[in-house]
Amino acid sequence: MWKSKVPSLTVFLIHWVLGFQSVVWKETSASCRLQGTFNPHVLYMEGDFVIGGVFSLHPTVRIVEHNYTRQPEPTHFARAMEFAIKEINSKQDLLPNITLGYQMHDSCTAIPMAVNAAFQLANGQDAEIVTDASCPKVASVAAVVGDSTSASSIGMSRILGLFGIPQVSHFATCSCLSNKQQYPTFFRTVPSDNFQAAALAQVVKYFGWKWIGAVRSNTDYGNSGMASFLRVAEKEGICIEYSVAFVKTDPLRKVKQIADIIRHSTARVIVAFVQGSDLRVLLSELIKEPQPRLQWIGSEGWMIEPDLLNFGLFSGAIGFSFEAFAMPGFRQFLLDLSAIEASQTSLLKEFWEDTFGCKLQGEITQMGLEQGVRVCTGSENLNNVNSFFTDTSQMRVVNMVYKATYAIAHALHGVVCNSRQQGLPNCNKSMILEPHQLKKVNFTVNGYSVMFNSNGDPANGAIYELINWQVSKEGKLQFVTVGHYDASQPKDHELRLIRNITWLDGRTEVPASVCNENCPPGTRKAAQKGKPICCYDCVAWLMLYIPPSTTIKIKINTYCVSCPDEFWPNSQRDKCLPKPIEFLAWDEVLGIILTVCSITGTCMVVAVTGIFYRHRTSPIVRANNSELSFLLLFSLTLCFLCSLTFIGRPTESSCMLRHTAFGITFVLCISCILVKTIVVLMAFRATLPGSNVMKLFGPPQQRMTVVGFSSVQVLVCILWLVLSPPFPIKNMSHYKERIILECNLGSAGAFWAVLGYIGLLAVLCFVLAFLARKLPDNFNEAKFITFSMLIFCAVWITFIPAYVSSPGKFTVALEIFAILASSFGLMTCIYFPKCYIILLKPEQNTKKHLMGKVPSKSL
Repeated sequence: MWKSKVPSLTVFLIHWVLGFQSVVWKETSASCRLQGTFNPHVLYMEGDFVIGGVFSLHPTVRIVEHNYTRQPEPTHFARAMEFAIKEINSKQDLLPNITLGYQMHDSCTAIPMAVNAAFQLANGQDAEIVTDASCPKVASVAAVVGDSTSASSIGMSRILGLFGIPQVSHFATCSCLSNKQQYPTFFRTVPSDNFQAAALAQVVKYFGWKWIGAVRSNTDYGNSGMASFLRVAEKEGICIEYSVAFVKTDPLRKVKQIADIIRHSTARVIVAFVQGSDLRVLLSELIKEPQPRLQWIGSEGWMIEPDLLNFGLFSGAIGFSFEAFAMPGFRQFLLDLSAIEASQTSLLKEFWEDTFGCKLQGEITQMGLEQGVRVCTGSENLNNVNSFFTDTSQMRVVNMVYKATYAIAHALHGVVCNSRQQGLPNCNKSMILEPHQLKKVNFTVNGYSVMFNSNGDPANGAIYELINWQVSKEGKLQFVTVGHYDASQPKDHELRLIRNITWLDGRTEVPASVCNENCPPGTRKAAQKGKPICCYDCVAWLMLYIPPSTTIKIKINTYCVSCPDEFWPNSQRDKCLPKPIEFLAWDEVLGIILTVCSITGTCMVVAVTGIFYRHRTSPIVRANNSELSFLLLFSLTLCFLCSLTFIGRPTESSCMLRHTAFGITFVLCISCILVKTIVVLMAFRATLPGSNVMKLFGPPQQRMTVVGFSSVQVLVCILWLVLSPPFPIKNMSHYKERIILECNLGSAGAFWAVLGYIGLLAVLCFVLAFLARKLPDNFNEAKFITFSMLIFCAVWITFIPAYVSSPGKFTVALEIFAILASSFGLMTCIYFPKCYIILLKPEQNTKKHLMGKVPSKSL
């Protein structure tokens, strides 16, 4: 099955350099013979396809001493793989007529042992190694499950990758293994540590811890995972007091230094990204001296290690582990182990003898008999044993072994099994499993989906359980699931608690871990040189702004600082209070008065409109161009109503509406008056002999003139809104003690252009009306237009300097006043004299009177 051309001789030489076995090199022309053996496998079964397994079944490389005083190491990993393969072999829909075998090795949590196992799985244990062209280059396994640690898996992957042997790890979480250029044949059923680092940072942030310590294994797993955590923690504003690294093989003095750092630190929360075997060494040193109670936050590398429950330091610890899911029949499979089966392999033999405190037949020496070693009877029953071996409630990592084995089986099925015409499977046992074919795997086992992405990681994201170490009623520490973390959820909603957490010493309140407590009132934070931002001194402070009427003596070591822009100090100068916000509101007196005036003016215009409409056939209405009169009344209504847009809290829409509505409505109004003035002048010229002016300036031309004058203003307003529209702002420069909400003009030039165009039309109207004021007519409308334009111009000429100098909401009030005053002036001068004649002097509302044929009294 080798996919590369690495010769067996190279493999042999690497073995020889590693020094794992004693060899004698005996070379012939085409072969060499190995004298001695490699480390044997711990579990083995023949099959058409053999799957390798490498697991950290022992924490260290050691000779097992059967002193019957310790609990045996769990063998769940190996037994889970064995259970999965037996299940697969019994299925008819998965690899039919194919028998899977297994060859499992113990890496003892040591990289050299894992690499040695990888060589054995790739090269086999043939006594004679052929080096000529006839070498079949066939590996002894189709794929490998393991190892249990990232560092060992990296070493294995570099070997297995040379031969193109797929490797599926159940517990190697280092994010570095997602690099397919470096590890092309590596896959895993556990998520990358990038997800766990984000989850740990989320927990620290969720409980408000800003000051923590960080401990990691000095391995690829610990260094990569902690680096990811620190990156996320920095973004969340979390400060790290110290970050230390070690491994179990470090000198004792280094471990003692790290223990002293932890004891003398001020951080009461420790994030530990370590492997269980490393943490045992550190805890053994920590318990030698008294230390403050610490809140431990753990990674999955040690969070569900049963051996660590013996250390009382971890009461209240929280951390993450993988989801537990049911493996139907697995517990019974474990309990069905017999003494005969156990005696057939070294691993199970060790487990059996340590569990029952006896020696299996064939292993007892004369020395053992003299020491009174008990012989196993064979009637021992695991159903009567209460240990972690028989407890399947915490099957988490074991489940990943189960998934990994099934993933390899499904990949093999896709490669070697094809369908015949009759639909029966036809499996070709000579086919070879290529690593890329694992990416095609997509199946569901026991309700859980299994598939890989392009990096060889689980494609269905990362879901963790939040584990809390709680003391049971019996006084023993136990693992309790208190929450879940789902990386697929929206940001800051990934973590969900499902039950209460028990903290240090059984407390229910969250422990605190800060470098400094919050500064008391009247003081401020001052950064400590060389310390993180979470550490500061509290020093007395005063506000920079001091009212002229107040005298304050600056004391020694007292600093003056200002409140944020939107805040203002209280009278004691020890607290920042929000500044009051000011704008012309609907419910204040000034706003109510202006609103009433606006509505009153609108009602008056409506009343005048009703009068004119009722007497629309009367001479005085007809003589003054009734169509323009009604259009002028409509525009005056809009002028009164547009003043309401200036009242209330400024918004983007109201700021854009108020100025443009004002500009367009007033231009429409002045345009109507200007056309009426032109009509008066044209009417006088039409009385001259041979003049046909009125035919050239009839109603259609009058309408087009109004539209033309108004269109110029509409165009200016559109350009204003498109290029630089008005917008609401908080003016904090005019007053120090309050905020003024107002509309920024956006483009001051556009505003003055709108106002200037209105003024230009008003001046033109005034000049024309002034010239027509003495035309012979008993009721010459030009006189009233002259007065109205005089009032209009006076109001807006006065408005300009007042507008520039008025502060805050009074600027808005002044603008509303100018709108209302000019509107009332136009309506009073132009329409009240007509209404007076219509309502009170009906005898003057005749054609003869209007034509000047009947002498009239002055109004």
